[in-house]
This record gives sequence, structure tokens and C-alpha cells, in this order.
Amino acid sequence: QVQLVEAGGGSVQAGGSLRLSCAASGNTASVNCMAWFRQAPGKAREGVARWRLRFGSSAIADSVRDRFTVSRDNASNTLYLQLNPVKPEDAATYYCAASTYVNCGLSANIFRDWGQGTQVIVSS
Repeated sequence: QVQLVEAGGGSVQAGGSLRLSCAASGNTASVNCMAWFRQAPGKAREGVARWRLRFGSSAIADSVRDRFTVSRDNASNTLYLQLNPVKPEDAATYYCAASTYVNCGLSANIFRDWGQGTQVIVSS
């Protein structure tokens, strides 16, 4: 099992920036993919970005591709998500997830381990 702890959420003005982090611990050797999802109240969970560890390749959802960046620090097993600029529609709880799938996408059902989430509040 892998433990995931997100951090970096909070209140931000529209147009500002925010950096979320996700620290993985436990059986990290089993992880082949990490991803960010988000869920706003009353809306479905949405895949935002993923990182395939074996290839060091990443992908961002079309809806945020021009504003979000995903990166990973291998030494610390930490995944990051940079939001810049933030828009009001980015307000949500952001979750980090880990999967054993090598060629992962952004389907939530392939992710076994999930963090508790970090909330992003956007003021306009």
C-alpha cells in the first residue's frame, strides 16, 4: 500500500498561482503512475494530469493544458502540480492518486491509492 499526502492548497485570487505537492511513502516501488484528479462540489471527479514513472512522461487534460504543469521529484517521491494562472473554475478538492499500471491514463478506476485531498479556493 502507498500513502499519499497532498499539500499546497488554500485560497488564491483568480489570476494567481498555486503549487500543489503529493508526497508518496510506503510501498512506492509498486507505483508506476501518479496522477492528479479534482472534484468540485456537485461535479464529477476529473482527471487533471498524470505522470508515468517508468518513462518519465506526463500528460495534462485538455481543459487545463495551457495553465497547469505537472512535475515529479524522483528523489523524494513527490508529484507536483503547478496552477498558473488560476481561474474560478479551478476551485475544487485536488486529489493525488497512485497506480501500478505502467501505461496509465486518467481513468480513476485504475488508481488504487488515493490521498485525502487538498482544497483550492479561488476568489475573483
